Amino acid sequence: IRMVEDAGGSKAPIARLADKIAGVFVPVVMLISAATFIVWLLVGQTLEFSLTSAITVLVISCPCALGLATPVAIMVGTGRGASMGILFKNAESLENLHRVNTVVLDKTGTLTQGKPSVTDVLPGCMDADELLSLAAAIEEKSEHPFAKAIIEKYGKDINLQVDFFETLPGQVVSASVAGVQYYGGNLRLMHELGVKIPDCKELELQGKTPLHFADGDKRYLGTIAAADILKPDSVEAVAALRNMGLRVIMLTGDNGITAGAVAANAGIDEVISDVLPGDKAAAILKIRENGQNVLMVGDGINDAPALATADVGMALGAGTDIAMESADVVLMNSSLADVCHAIALSKATIRNIRQNLFWAFFYNCLGIPVAAGVLYPLYQLQLSPMIGAAAMSLSSVFVVTNALRLRTFRAKKITSNKSKQETTTQEVQNMETIIKVEGMMCTHCKARVESVCKAVPGSLDAIVDLQKKQVTVMGNASEDALKKAIIDAGYEVIE
Repeated sequence: IRMVEDAGGSKAPIARLADKIAGVFVPVVMLISAATFIVWLLVGQTLEFSLTSAITVLVISCPCALGLATPVAIMVGTGRGASMGILFKNAESLENLHRVNTVVLDKTGTLTQGKPSVTDVLPGCMDADELLSLAAAIEEKSEHPFAKAIIEKYGKDINLQVDFFETLPGQVVSASVAGVQYYGGNLRLMHELGVKIPDCKELELQGKTPLHFADGDKRYLGTIAAADILKPDSVEAVAALRNMGLRVIMLTGDNGITAGAVAANAGIDEVISDVLPGDKAAAILKIRENGQNVLMVGDGINDAPALATADVGMALGAGTDIAMESADVVLMNSSLADVCHAIALSKATIRNIRQNLFWAFFYNCLGIPVAAGVLYPLYQLQLSPMIGAAAMSLSSVFVVTNALRLRTFRAKKITSNKSKQETTTQEVQNMETIIKVEGMMCTHCKARVESVCKAVPGSLDAIVDLQKKQVTVMGNASEDALKKAIIDAGYEVIE
């Protein structure tokens, strides 16, 4: 409530235009009034007639409507936004939003649901269960969404004792367990440590984020991949933004391949990837330096500097407190569709203000000559100050009424393909391919075949039955691609 009141009482930059007009308009009107009085006296009219005309000029040209044009529209616009779950912190943010031509979207928690789940466990120097157990212990103290996904996947009590834990910005974690140093993080971290890891491009092409694990002896322990699905309305919201003529960019710390896959699914062509948390603000500044008016949308702690750097920062209500504090606009419903609605409301408000300013100025331009008596020589028509006052009041009523029209603002509904996506996903999940495989002997073989099958595009899950010597793959992955992956892993496909 306080935010809405503050926004309604603040002055937008466009209000300065009204101030400048009034600063010139008032002295000019006073000169016109004085000139009217003198001219009618000089042409032989009575003192009463001359004084009445001069006073009518002053009354009818009172710039009340000019002063009401901006604040009333701002007050109604911010109130309408609040009723839609869009909170503008001040009038300036409401005005600036209509100028943006570039929208930068954070990935995790903004485009995506922010609740990733583990999709693949690829063992290295230890088996899958050991890797999951160690990863869960290392990530237990981390607040990264992927850490929670790993703990949820492990699903057991964590027995390993972590002696030391440290978060490495943009590179995940370092921890000591039973006196042994372990690292978990991205490809950049592994390269810095000198750890050789297998190619994970297949995972990245599927939009999955791989987290690699190694120990202090530079041994590769394995990889755990997680995926964060898009919000139901993300694709439609991005399409709506592009239809509004806006440039849409995704900003993320993920590697280029994974980021590209997620962006492609969302319908975004431009991606800025591999960005450390502290560099997001610099990325926004670089876009602004290229002459773009930037709207940044984010929800996390690491988005706060970027939100403050952008021309307009927009935070999701379900995000962190510091993000909402740094932003100019808060979306209480945490829906990307509200980004489009906020921009549309801003444009409608500014359009309304311009209509009000035009009417107030145009009305005075018409009324002043009539009040000065230009119609008297032809029609013997002279306005009295009372009629002038009524006409002046009418212009204020018109301006206020026009501003109140914003209360009926209805944003264009952005439909979600959620039900369609759920139906398609269910159909894909119900599909399964059973492949007879020769050469699988142990749990290592089982983990190996499952991992290569899961890495095939379209594969949702893979389960090996060593006794029946077969693998069951859920999803719509190509049979030829599955066969090739199994053969390349060193096993023989029977049927």
